[in-house]
Amino acid sequence: MRTAMLGIRLWLAGLRGALQYRTDTLIVILMALVFQGTGFAFAWVVLTRFEAIGGWSLGDIAFLYGLRLIVHAVAGVLAGPFFGLEWQVRGGQFDRYLVRPVSPLLQFMTQSVQVSVLGDLLGGLAIFLAATALTDVAWTLPAMAYLLLAIVGGALVELATRILIGALTFRTLTSAPLMFLSDSVFSTYANYPLSIFGSVLTWVFTFLIPLAFVAYLPATVLLGRTGELQLAPWFAFAAPLAGVVWLAVAVRVFNSQLGSYQSSGH
Repeated sequence: MRTAMLGIRLWLAGLRGALQYRTDTLIVILMALVFQGTGFAFAWVVLTRFEAIGGWSLGDIAFLYGLRLIVHAVAGVLAGPFFGLEWQVRGGQFDRYLVRPVSPLLQFMTQSVQVSVLGDLLGGLAIFLAATALTDVAWTLPAMAYLLLAIVGGALVELATRILIGALTFRTLTSAPLMFLSDSVFSTYANYPLSIFGSVLTWVFTFLIPLAFVAYLPATVLLGRTGELQLAPWFAFAAPLAGVVWLAVAVRVFNSQLGSYQSSGH
C-alpha cells in the first residue's frame, strides 16, 4: 500500500509538470482526438458500404472501438514513458532510478505523463457512449462490474506488453522500433473483431500477442457474442485476469534484466 501511494504521488507530480504547458497540452489532446476520430471514421465508411464486418454491426464495432480506446488511455497513464526508455538507458540516465530506495520500474513509469491519453480517453468515451445507444446491452450490476474489471485488465495487458519489450533494452540497447510496432499492432487489430482475421491470426493475437484480452473478448461477453468464439465462453469471462497474470510475468522479467544494465560510464 505504501508503495502504491508513493507511485500515485510521483505520477501526480509528473502530471502537474506536463500540465504546466497548457497550450501544448491542448494541442496534443486535440491531435489525439483527431487521430482516433479519423480511425473510427474509416470504420464507419466501410460499414456504411458493407453494413457489417464479420457479422458485427456499426453499433458493435463502435462498442469495441470505444472500449479499446478507453483501455488504451488507461494503460497510457503508466505506459507512455516506455517509448523513451531506450534513450535513457543509452545515455546512462537510468542510473538515477537505481540509487533510490524505490522500485526502478515504478520510478520510471511515473516520471512523466503522456497527456495525449486524455484525448484518447475523451474520444473513447464519446464513441463508447454513442455505441450504447446502438447496441442492446443489459447494463446490470454484474455487467457494469465486469466492464470495469475488463478495462483494468485490458490496460494491464497493454502495459505489461510494453514492460516486456522495455526489458529487452538492457541487453540490446534498443526497443523503440519494437515498441512502436507493438503499439501499431494493438491500435490496428484490437479495434476489430478478431474473427475476421482467420483462425491462425486469432490464435496468435490470443496466445502470442494477447491483444484479444484488451477489448475483443470482453466485448463478446457484454454484447452476448461469446458463441462465435473458438474458445470456451468461460475464457472470455475470465479475460480480466489475463492482465494480472501478464503484468506479474512482465515485472518479473523486467527486474531480472536490470542486472544487464550498464551505465554509459562502463
